Amino acid sequence: MSKPISLGASLDQRRISRRSLLKFCTAVASLLALPGAAATQLAERLGSARRPPVIWLSFQECTGCTESFTRAHAPTIESLMFDYLSLDYHHTLQAAAGEAAEATRLEAMKNSFGSYLLIVDGSIPVADGGVYSTIAGKSNLQLLQECLAGAAAVIAIGSCAAFGGLPAASPNPTGATGVAELMESGRIDTRPLINLPGCPPIPIAISSVLAHYLIFDQFPALDERCRPLSFYAHTVHERCPRFHYYQEQKFAERFDDAGARNGWCLYRLGCRGPVTRNACSVYKWNEGTSSPIDAGHPCLGCSEPGFWDAGGFYVSLDEILPPAPPRNEPPAVARDAGRQLYEENCIYCHSADPAGFETPGDQIPELLRSGSIRSHKRLDFSDDQLNILGKYLGSKK
Repeated sequence: MSKPISLGASLDQRRISRRSLLKFCTAVASLLALPGAAATQLAERLGSARRPPVIWLSFQECTGCTESFTRAHAPTIESLMFDYLSLDYHHTLQAAAGEAAEATRLEAMKNSFGSYLLIVDGSIPVADGGVYSTIAGKSNLQLLQECLAGAAAVIAIGSCAAFGGLPAASPNPTGATGVAELMESGRIDTRPLINLPGCPPIPIAISSVLAHYLIFDQFPALDERCRPLSFYAHTVHERCPRFHYYQEQKFAERFDDAGARNGWCLYRLGCRGPVTRNACSVYKWNEGTSSPIDAGHPCLGCSEPGFWDAGGFYVSLDEILPPAPPRNEPPAVARDAGRQLYEENCIYCHSADPAGFETPGDQIPELLRSGSIRSHKRLDFSDDQLNILGKYLGSKK
């Protein structure tokens, strides 16, 4: 178990340079939609920050959230575990087992009472006294109650911990429940809570929220379901790489038809993107390599409550939502997509009103594709996003 030394001292011990620290802080500032100038301030605060102890509880889950966490790349799991956090207890990653593991947990709770960060992974069964999942002779609910007593804050990682997840699918025989619902009902103590739903969540969402908590000693701005706005403010549909096909009313009707082979919109194959808040289409998995929609599969809506009981994964949303708008009546989100791209990525260096650009807006996508603007070479926009951005900028002239 790590002693509570400052982060700066830990970095010095591991010979991590100031340059590396600034690079890390720049990534965090970008992911959390902070101004570029915030990177230097983050580095200063990190130097004096204490390594927060972390206790990670795994309940009714498939280990997918831990798998996602171990694939985080900005920051990496190695830096989070050994340089920025003190991961004192984790069922899957710890070397200890049995009595030794439980002794480690109790010691960590005692030494850091009131200051440790509690991470919950998996739903909590409450039916029949919680007998469906136990650890060291205690039900998941009992263990959560015990660990919450000294926790400073809680992170519910994955849809199971946030909303009950797949274990809560009807008829929910185990009484699988999310952390927020248990707090609201008074069955567990109330603590500052952040939900990171997804099955699993995007790795960068996990690592960046941990970094934000470390730097500011609080969670980033949240929505009404306690999800960070930096990752869950927009729907998958709004920033989907196939969005322009939706506008053009070009839909795949079957998984093997010409539309599917041409990459057309998956709306009629049951895509839940329009009703799912997540950043899959932006940050993706495996260091930004791909996402389900990029790979040709419709969004299942896995970051929303009750996605498992939403009437079948491959049923068109036309059955529960108004039909897709006709070609000559684009949805409001279509009109706003370019503005969102601009406001989330460009206004830190450019005017909030792009009408004053000397270059015609519809020519900007080609300039960005060419890589001739040095400061924009690392801009990670898809061709579809560039086209949407160009239409927005062109409309401002």
